[in-house]
Amino acid sequence: MISNQTLQNTIDGLHQITKVDFAIMDSEGGVLASTFAEAKEFKESAVTFAQSEAEIQVVSGCQFFKIYDEQQLEFMILARGADEEEALMVGKIAAFQVQELMVAYKERFDKDNFIKNLLLDNLLLVDIYNRSKKLHVDVDARRVVLIVETGDRKDGDEIDRIRSIFSGRTKDFVTAVDERNIIVVKELAEKEGYEDIHKTASVIIDAFGRQAAERIRVSYGTIVGEIKEVSRSYKEAGMALDVGKIFFAEKKIIAYSALGIGRLIYQLPIPLCRMFIKEIFGGRTLDEFDDETLTTIYKFFENSLNVSETSRQLYIHRNTLVYRLDKLQKSTGLDLRVFEDAITFKIALMVVKYMKYMENQDY
Repeated sequence: MISNQTLQNTIDGLHQITKVDFAIMDSEGGVLASTFAEAKEFKESAVTFAQSEAEIQVVSGCQFFKIYDEQQLEFMILARGADEEEALMVGKIAAFQVQELMVAYKERFDKDNFIKNLLLDNLLLVDIYNRSKKLHVDVDARRVVLIVETGDRKDGDEIDRIRSIFSGRTKDFVTAVDERNIIVVKELAEKEGYEDIHKTASVIIDAFGRQAAERIRVSYGTIVGEIKEVSRSYKEAGMALDVGKIFFAEKKIIAYSALGIGRLIYQLPIPLCRMFIKEIFGGRTLDEFDDETLTTIYKFFENSLNVSETSRQLYIHRNTLVYRLDKLQKSTGLDLRVFEDAITFKIALMVVKYMKYMENQDY
C-alpha cells in the first residue's frame, strides 16, 4: 500500500535529523528501504524476530520493532545507533511514524474506492450514507465533478500533478476510473460557483505546461448538494467532454450547462438523424455544397443573420450575399433570412457534424 519510495523518504528524513540508521523489512525479512548498506545481513535475525512473540528486540546492537496492519505483521523496523538507548527511543518514533503513514494511506485507499464506486453508481443508497459516515465524508457538502482528459497518456505522474493542486484541500478527491481520464470531485465553499470551477479547470490545464496542455481537456458537471448526486455530476461531465469534442472542439474547458442544443442532438439515434437530414437536404449531403457556400452560411450564422455585417466581413457586395442566399434557398427550400428556416438549417449542420463524429468513433 505504501510505496518503497515513501518508506525510504521517511527514514532518510529521520536519519538526517537523528543520525540513527534505519531499515524497513517485510515479514519475510526482505529489505524495502534502508539507510545503511549492511541491512541485508540482518535478514535471518529479522525472520526469527517475526516468528517470535516479542514486539521489540535487540539483536547484535540493532533495535527491532514490529508494525501491524489489523493484527497482521506488515513491517519490521531496524534502528541502529552509537547509543542503544537513543536508538531505542528514535526507533519507537520511527515505528510510530510508519504506523501512522500506513493508517493514512489505508484511509485514502478506502476513500478512493468509495469515490470510484460512488461515481460508477455501484452503491446502494444505504451503503452510500453508511460508508460516508465511516470514512468521515460530509454527505451534505456542495460538490462538482471535473473530468481531466489527458489524451492517450495517463500515468501516476499526471495524477500526482493534479493531486498536488488540491494537496491543501483534504475534502477534495482525485482518482481515475478508466485509462484516459482523471476525475476530480471538488467540494465547494458556500459562495463558490461556476466561475470558480472554471478557474480551477484553468489551473489544472496550466499545471501541465504549455506543450502538454495542448492534449488536455477539462469538463465539469453541475453543482450538487448531496453525496448521492455526485454520480449525476460525473455523468454530466462525461457528456460535456464528448459533446464538447463534437461542437466545441476549439475549447479546452467545457461545462455541461454550456452545451445548449448540442446536448439534445448528442442523444438522438443515428437512424433518426439520417431521416432528418434526408428531409432537409432532399437526399443531398453537406459535402455537395461548395466551400464558398459553406463559408457564407457559417459567417451568416456567426453574425446573427445580419446581411450587412456578413457581406462586410466576407468583402462582398450586399447584393452578392443576397444572391448566394437566394441560390441556397432554391436548392434546399430554406431561406436563412427567415428565423425558423435558419434554426432548421443550423440544427441540420450540427446533426451532420454529430453523425460524422459518431461514424469516426465506430472505426
